[in-house]
Amino acid sequence: MSEKYVVRTDSVISNPMSRDKAVKMVKQYDNQGISAYIVSEDEGERLKNSKFNTPKWD
Repeated sequence: MSEKYVVRTDSVISNPMSRDKAVKMVKQYDNQGISAYIVSEDEGERLKNSKFNTPKWD
């Protein structure tokens, strides 16, 4: 069973890919100064279908 991952930035959620490809993509984003995270394919779908609540600091 090969698990798939997605890469998430502030504005983009990638298509599912292997772990190795996801790690390479995160490194590329890091070199560009962009924060990116690897999440499971299931978590990526959940994030696509819901609004992410960013905390508001007063």
